Amino acid sequence: MDRAQLADFLRTRREALQPEDVGLPRGARRRTQGLRREEVAALGGMSPDYYARIEQQRGPMPSEPMLAALARGLHLTLDERDHLFRMAGHNTPSRRPSTDHVSPGVMRVLDRLQDTPAQIVNSLAETLVQTPLAVALLGDETDFTGLDRSLVYRWFTHPYARRIYPEADHARHSRILTSELRTAYSRQGADSRAGRIVDALLERSEEFTELWSAHEIGVRREGDRKRISHPELGVLDLQCQSLYDADQSQALLVFTATPGTDSHEKLHLLAAVGARDPRR
Repeated sequence: MDRAQLADFLRTRREALQPEDVGLPRGARRRTQGLRREEVAALGGMSPDYYARIEQQRGPMPSEPMLAALARGLHLTLDERDHLFRMAGHNTPSRRPSTDHVSPGVMRVLDRLQDTPAQIVNSLAETLVQTPLAVALLGDETDFTGLDRSLVYRWFTHPYARRIYPEADHARHSRILTSELRTAYSRQGADSRAGRIVDALLERSEEFTELWSAHEIGVRREGDRKRISHPELGVLDLQCQSLYDADQSQALLVFTATPGTDSHEKLHLLAAVGARDPRR
């Protein structure tokens, strides 16, 4: 771990960003060049003191998940992310399509959607970043670990995962999720995260095993329509627009509703009801 270089690198990248670059308000009395330390800490999901100690060359070695969060928060390119990991004493992450690194361009779009439910997911249905309203709508899907990070895995192994959709839609979602996992599996191979999810589901879920054996590819959703079941607001009939990155490995999902409908009114209530627990 090169404390001096790590601290200097983080400081320069922090000072190169403006609040509006990451979806934060500028405020009337800003004197700091670039972002404040506490703002970077909030973007990375860590305490201000923890981040400050890293910049002051007196903090502990950051973990790989912490570095990945910093890379997203600071909108680092892949080369910059790899440099960050090396300065912190870690091996650089894989650059295979299943990477958790979000491109700066997609992050900039998400940062401007803070008043809208939106999130970035990868090809394994793992949620990487969410806006606060997406957490209110769907729950914090970034907090899972291991195989549970994938919605496909949770869908077939944990009953709570299905509560976000009306029961009448479950069968089709099962087919869609299996089809999308097969696409990721064919691209990444058996010796990949996709392969590990498939192997685990074949052992644990008879429903998945039956759907997997059908070899369905490209099962489509009903246009961009998606019905979400919320414990306090009921069913919301939404449109889910998808913006894919260059290699189709990640997608920015944006949830909207037709103005004048009940669902549109319910979306405006999300901020008031607060974060949803995805396990309930």
